[in-house]
Amino acid sequence: MFETVTVNDVPEGAAILDVREDDEFTLGRAAGARHIPLGQLPDRLEELDPDTDYYVICRTGGRSARAADFMVARGYSAFNVAGGSGAWLEAEKPMEADGGAEPRVK
Repeated sequence: MFETVTVNDVPEGAAILDVREDDEFTLGRAAGARHIPLGQLPDRLEELDPDTDYYVICRTGGRSARAADFMVARGYSAFNVAGGSGAWLEAEKPMEADGGAEPRVK
């Protein structure tokens, strides 16, 4: 079973895994987040380090909950970020977007 944390509980410098689709990710994401869309996670799980604590984020928390559950069931350490990227933006946490655009959440 995975644990759900708030955006304020994500430690500074944490490994953030964004499981949204490509178009969502390019518009705005937590600064430094790694991107593996949820649908690709089963095929790309080996790209992740099982000894790292991953804070999994999506738009609102649904996809990240599924991803965290999938990861934990396979021996990885994953936390679901409640409220997702929307909550991250509202909390004024560091964000970035492709091309230097103003980050936004779709």
